[in-house]
Amino acid sequence: MLTLERLRADHADALLAFERENRAYFARTVPDRGDAYFTPDGFAARHRALLEEQHARVCHFHVLLEDELLIGRVNLMDAADGSAELGYRVGERAAGRGVATAAVAQVCRLAATAYGLTSLTARTTLDNPASMKVLTRNGFTPAGDTTVDGRPGLLYVRRELALVPAPAPEIEG
Repeated sequence: MLTLERLRADHADALLAFERENRAYFARTVPDRGDAYFTPDGFAARHRALLEEQHARVCHFHVLLEDELLIGRVNLMDAADGSAELGYRVGERAAGRGVATAAVAQVCRLAATAYGLTSLTARTTLDNPASMKVLTRNGFTPAGDTTVDGRPGLLYVRRELALVPAPAPEIEG
């Protein structure tokens, strides 16, 4: 069973293990977080900073669990004026099963209902067709070219979150 949970302090160990396990997999299509991120001290400091941003309602961070194992994360960053930027990553073991599509759908619903957002943006590199599919399946439309850490990419937008039904199945949470 898939469960989406708001990021908490007690997710730190599982989240670091998830990021370490999938570092090479993620680096194929998204910018690497850098060596300092993966050290216990560096990760702990970053995790505390994320929780502070979440407490201030600047960002909304979520972890995706399958049978209590952390398999992904879905985040809404820089929330302001009814909009935020969506970011997500699903581990290699969970890839290709519709997990990212379902998790993004759930976060889109939360964005509208719990966080009061009306639109979302997302960016992906051109060499990440799986991410492009997740976005389009969730009502996002291409809105122009962009770069992601110097790599060519596309900007996507989803407006009127409450009016566009999310197609993916429910995730408990």
